[in-house]
Amino acid sequence: MTKNSYDVTDAKHNNGNTVNGQYDEKDKFLPPVMVEPGLDSMNKNPDDLELNKEGIAPKDRYRIVFFIMLIHGIGILMPWNMLINAKSYFEDYKLSKNTTDVTALRSNFMFYLGIASQVPNFIMSGINTFCHCGGMPSSRRIVIAIAVEVVLFIATVILAMVDSTDWSKEFFYITMLTAVLLNMATGVYQNSAFGLAAILPMKYTNAIVLGNNLSGVFIAVINLLCSAGAPDPKVQAIYYFVVAIVILLVALDAYFLLPNMKFYKYYESQVALAMTNSESPSSTSFGQTMGQFKDVFLKIKVQAFCVWFVFFVTLAIFPGVWSNVKRIDFPLSDGMFVGIFCFLSFNLFAVLGNLTSEFIKVPGPKYVWVPILLRGLLIPYFMFCNFQPGTGRTVAVLIESDYAAIFGGIILAFTSGYYSSLVMMYGPKLVEPEVAGKAGMIMAFCLVTGITTGVAFSFLLSVMVNW
Repeated sequence: MTKNSYDVTDAKHNNGNTVNGQYDEKDKFLPPVMVEPGLDSMNKNPDDLELNKEGIAPKDRYRIVFFIMLIHGIGILMPWNMLINAKSYFEDYKLSKNTTDVTALRSNFMFYLGIASQVPNFIMSGINTFCHCGGMPSSRRIVIAIAVEVVLFIATVILAMVDSTDWSKEFFYITMLTAVLLNMATGVYQNSAFGLAAILPMKYTNAIVLGNNLSGVFIAVINLLCSAGAPDPKVQAIYYFVVAIVILLVALDAYFLLPNMKFYKYYESQVALAMTNSESPSSTSFGQTMGQFKDVFLKIKVQAFCVWFVFFVTLAIFPGVWSNVKRIDFPLSDGMFVGIFCFLSFNLFAVLGNLTSEFIKVPGPKYVWVPILLRGLLIPYFMFCNFQPGTGRTVAVLIESDYAAIFGGIILAFTSGYYSSLVMMYGPKLVEPEVAGKAGMIMAFCLVTGITTGVAFSFLLSVMVNW
C-alpha cells in the first residue's frame, strides 16, 4: 500500500477529522467501495489493491478466466492433434506417388512426425523453463508462440492448395520442418501457459489439462465433418487447417482479455506482493536462478515424478500400442474398431477423468504416487493383448478378448485424465505464491518429458514383442 492509501482503523479512531489539530492526509480519500466484480474492462476501480490487503478474492464472474484457460488448453495441443489426425491427407494424398523414396517416407510418416514434433517440443520446453530468454516475460512469449503457429498454419494451407505430385519428397521435408517449428512454438506456449495458471487456484491449471484432452475430441470431430462435407482431399485439408488458424486466433484474443480480468489481476498482485516482501533479489544470475529452480523442484519432486510417469505410461501405450491391438471377433471393421475404441474413446474418457478431478481429489498430494505407480501395470497388460499379431510376434498373446482390450483402454484414458489433473493442480500449491509460476513451469516440463520418453518407449515395446 502507498502512504496515501486509506486506513480503515485510522478512520475509525479519527472519525474523519484531525490528528493533533492537523488534518490527516489519509482522510482525503474515501474507503474503497466493494462492488460485485464483473468484466474488468468495464470496471476500472483504482483501489483494487485494497482488495488484496483485505484478502478478499474477486469472483471469476461467469467463469471467464476458467474458459480462457480452457481455450489455451485446446490451442496448446492444436498443432499436434491437427498433424496426427491428418494422417490420411499426408499419406494417401500428398505422398501417394509410388516411387521407392516416397513409399519409404510414406510408410514411416507417423514415426518421423512423432520425432519431429516431440523432440523440439521437449527442447524448447526446457529452454523456456530454465532460461529467461533475455528477460522476456511469459506474456510476450505466449503471444510470439501463437503468432508463429498461425503463420505456419497459413503456410500449410498454401501447401495444401499446391499440387506437389512432382516434388513429393521435398514436400515431406517441408512438412517435417513445419512440424519442428510448430512444436518448438508449442513448447514455449504450453510451458508459459502452465506458469500463468499456476498462480491461480488449482482448477485453473486443470482447465488447461482439460482443454488439452478436449482438443483431441474437437479435432477428431472437425476431421470427420471436413471429410463428410468435402469429398475432395484438397478442399478437406484447406477447411481443416483453416479451423486451426481460427482457434489459435481465438486463443490469442482470449489471452489479451486475461490481464483485464479483476480475478486474474488479484492473484497476479498477490504474487507481486509476495515477491516484494520476500528476500529474493530483483535480478538474479543464471546460477541463482537455477538454485531457485532446484529449491522449488525439491518441494514438488514427488508431483514432478508423478506427472512424468502418468504421461510416460500413457504415451507408451497410446496411440502406438493401442492402435495396433487387432480385434479378434468384435463385430466392426478393423478401421472402425481402432477409430472408435482407441482414438475417440481415449479422448472422451480422458476428458471425463479431468472433469472428475474437479469434484473428487483422492488421494491427496502425499499418497498420489501410489496409484500412479500401479498404473504402470497397464504396459504389460497391453503387451499381452492381441498387439501386432501378424508381424512375427514371439511373445504369447495371453489376453484374447476384444472387450478386455477395450476395458484396458478406458482405464488408461480415465486415469490419464484424472491423475494428470490432480498432480498438475497439486504441484504449484506446495510452494510459496511467489514461486508458484516456476513450479508450474517445472511441472509442464516434466509433462513434456513424459510425453517424449513415452513415445520413444512405445517403439521399444513394438520391438520387445518380436524378440
